[in-house]
Amino acid sequence: MDLAAAREVFARQVTAGAGWPAGDARLYEAFRATPREDFLGPLVLHPPGRIYRDEPIPLTATGINNGQPSLHAYCFAALDPRLGEHAVHVGAGAGYYTAILARLVGADRPGGGRVDAYEIEPGLVRAAVANLAAFAGVRVHDASGATAPLPSAGIVYVNCGASGPLARWLEALTPDGRLLFPLTGDSGSGAMLLVTRGAADRPWPARFLVPVMFIGCDGARTPAEAAAVSAAFRHGRTETVRCLLRGPVPDSAAWCSTPAWSLLP
Repeated sequence: MDLAAAREVFARQVTAGAGWPAGDARLYEAFRATPREDFLGPLVLHPPGRIYRDEPIPLTATGINNGQPSLHAYCFAALDPRLGEHAVHVGAGAGYYTAILARLVGADRPGGGRVDAYEIEPGLVRAAVANLAAFAGVRVHDASGATAPLPSAGIVYVNCGASGPLARWLEALTPDGRLLFPLTGDSGSGAMLLVTRGAADRPWPARFLVPVMFIGCDGARTPAEAAAVSAAFRHGRTETVRCLLRGPVPDSAAWCSTPAWSLLP
């Protein structure tokens, strides 16, 4: 199988509906330049014909996978990575989407942007370190992005389900920085929530992008939050969410409200 040819077709397919600006080929080029077959982690028993399908591929025997490519393409378009930016990637796996994010901010070359990637599964950490060794501006941390100190960044991209936006993620954002993470309830289902840092004394812009299912993020879940989020998703109306407020608000005024944060119409 000609993997380079398959990768080119795949890159066009998964980025076609992402919403990336017309005439800007950076997202397509980032997918085209990143060999997915090099980022399969400890499990490499995958037929070549499956590698360039728009579907998740298992990375470990415990059920961790590397995600649906078109979903991540859509998320990258929403995050709008800019050359020279500093990004944080939580739940980096074997580094495939870290590599794509690195190309989008220029961390694949000296003098470009930077990416700090966090992963806690030992086999995946080793794979990510090896896979990303050639990227000048990427650093892989054998640590949880939910509990470790984080650098200031224009982008915080989380690839494991949280029951709320962690304070450390929000506080890591530079002015106008963007946090994108899966807000998930008890079952692991939920939706990607995009939050943009705004003025300290006002709610921050926030909106849901697309429904998702993710494994849980260690250190980013509490039973009370997960129950509140599950109840909110059962009621629907995700399209009404427009902003995030740090702290609680009256239940009647919020899509979801917890002692630490609230999502408002």
